[in-house]
Amino acid sequence: MAKMYLFTVFERLWHWFQVIVVTVLLLTGFSIHASINLMPFADAVRIHNIAGLAWAVGTPFFLFWLVITGQWKHYIPTTKKFFAVARYYAWDIFWSTDHPFVKTETEKHNPIQRLAYLSLFLFIAPVQIISGVIYWQWHNLGLGFLGLRNLAFVHILFAFAILGFVLVHVYMITTGKTLLSYIRGMIHGFVE
Repeated sequence: MAKMYLFTVFERLWHWFQVIVVTVLLLTGFSIHASINLMPFADAVRIHNIAGLAWAVGTPFFLFWLVITGQWKHYIPTTKKFFAVARYYAWDIFWSTDHPFVKTETEKHNPIQRLAYLSLFLFIAPVQIISGVIYWQWHNLGLGFLGLRNLAFVHILFAFAILGFVLVHVYMITTGKTLLSYIRGMIHGFVE
């Protein structure tokens, strides 16, 4: 099977940057929340704020890159093969059936990936970043009178949404032709 170059250096760097930043944010965030005990509270807060700021600054650059390069087209939802892909993941994958979606240079992501990534880019990540910045600077923004309970709830709720995305994403990368074939594509940019 021929290899096709699908993921640019920038896309791969952005992907691995997000892997690191989101992992740090989840671990430090759950440490702050006392769900896990990885480090002292003050250290977790400091590291969480730095990682959150890096994500908040980096995300608009990635979105800008999507627009100027035309790569945004790969994230537009489609119904083409949606139900075939859904059936594949719900049933056919367990019977060694071929994936109904074939990646091409004009279609990098299947319909379910498109929906998941678009939801992450346009809804989950922005809400998480904005709520995090407000949470971090709430007193400096003059919002001290509001309290933090509702904002904290939203921030934690969306942290669990991101954790869910990460868990499904990690599982899905193991479903290629070989255990590591999808990971290799995100390292060197080529897919089979």
